[in-house]
Order: sequence, then structure tokens, then C-alpha cells
Amino acid sequence: MTHRRALVLMVLVTLLWSTAGVVSRQLESARSFEVTFWRSAFTALSLLVWWGLREGRAGWAPLAQRSGLLWASAVCWGVMFTSFMLALTLTTVATVLVVMALGPLMTAVLARLVLGRRMAPVTVLAVLMAGAGVAWMFGGSALDLGWGPVVALLVPAAASVNWILMQSHAERAGEVSMPHAVALGALLSAAATLPLAWPLQASGSDIAWLALLGATQLAIPCVLLVHLTRVLSATEIALLALLELVFGVAWVWMAGEAPGPNTLAGAAVVLAALVFNELKRPRAGGA
Repeated sequence: MTHRRALVLMVLVTLLWSTAGVVSRQLESARSFEVTFWRSAFTALSLLVWWGLREGRAGWAPLAQRSGLLWASAVCWGVMFTSFMLALTLTTVATVLVVMALGPLMTAVLARLVLGRRMAPVTVLAVLMAGAGVAWMFGGSALDLGWGPVVALLVPAAASVNWILMQSHAERAGEVSMPHAVALGALLSAAATLPLAWPLQASGSDIAWLALLGATQLAIPCVLLVHLTRVLSATEIALLALLELVFGVAWVWMAGEAPGPNTLAGAAVVLAALVFNELKRPRAGGA
């Protein structure tokens, strides 16, 4: 896979991630942890069905691997799937998204410590620009300093660890089936949120929408992302993941809710930072 194709697919990943807000508006009675439970459950189910249809029992065999790498990634996915919703119950959406914007910086630091990779000056500037853009997007919103931001911090922290784990695995291809960690993480998330979601109140329509979310908003993009770690660096993935915020603004706009000037200006800065990084980043062989 070429770097250019990987970039296009990463944009598709963030576009699919960003559909959560639009679909969630269609829900009738499912709320909070029940949304997370059903979404995670359908993520795991859709992957298990796909692997079963494609490969039979052999498609499920990697789930039984006794691999610390596989389970470490699964825990990271589980934390990512669960902590976002928990943080939203403790603080504002703006606070959660601003905290999540720390992801690229955290990933860059881990990449330096674990993989020994220095961040190019261009990428340093892009990370700072993107962070400033996110802060600008939500600068007019009330931000919290309670437990909410602490829980929200688990999302970029788990994501950063996960990107580094998968990056290290990409350099040792064939050792572990990392896509199966997505299904295991979804199962962990569903098991953790079921007691908090009980009694279940989702309508049939809600379950249909959440099944769609599980398959298209988590299962497909997350498994695709696992494969993209073989081409894109961990820091590049973390930076490009901020496109989810930009697409989220676009979905809201298309739904008829005009975003404020700060939101649009901040989104433009984030987008400019990502384009700048891709155009100016060092390339192998000077290409």
C-alpha cells in the first residue's frame, strides 16, 4: 500500500468515526451507557460474523491466542470505546474533545520513548497548530476541571499506547492478528457497560441504528486502521484522527445547525495543520 492510498483510507476512517453524532440523534430511548453497550456489542458481533463467513472457525482462532500484545491492544480498544461515553456523563462535550486533542502530542512522546523516533520539526509545528485549532473551536464553551477531564484523558492515552503497540507489531508482521484485538476490546467494553446500562430500554429502531454504528462507525474503520499502521506512523495517525472533529462540524452544518465563527476558524486551523504536515513532512529518499 502506498502512503498516498493510506492517507485516503485514513480520511475514510475518520469520516466513518464522525458519523456517531448524526446517528445518535436518531435514537429514541437508548441513552448513555446503553448506547455504548449496544454499539460495542454490535462491533464485536459484526466482526465475528464476518470472520466466520469468510474463514469458518479458523477466522475465530486468533481470539484464543495467548498473546500479551493482543490483549494489551484489546484493553486499549476497550478503554477507548468506554471512556468517551463515561467522560460525557461527567463533563461537557467541549471539555472531552479539547482533552482528546492531546492525543498527537502524547503519541509523539511515546513514539520517541518506545520506538526511538524523533518528531520532525514540521510535525512538531503541526501538532501545536492542531492543538491550538481545537482549543479555538471550543474556546467559547465552558470547560470543566473535575473528574470528567481525567476520564476523558484515558481516551487519547489508550489510543496513543494502542498506536505504538500496533506500530511495533507492524515491524514484526505476522506475529499476532491485531484486527482481532478490536473485537476483544469491543467485548470488554460491552461487558463493562452492561451493568451500568441495565435495565435496557432501547427500542427496535434504536437497536437497528446502534447495529449500524457498531458495524460502520467502529468495526470497519478500526480494523482498517490496524492495517494502516503498517504504512502511517503513530504520530501521523494521531494527527489525522483529529479530522474526526472537522467532519463532525461538517455533519452538524449539513444537518442545518450553523456552527459558530470560532468553531469554523478552529476547524480550518486543524485542517491546515494536517495538510501542512503531509506536504512538508520528510519523505524517504527525499521524494
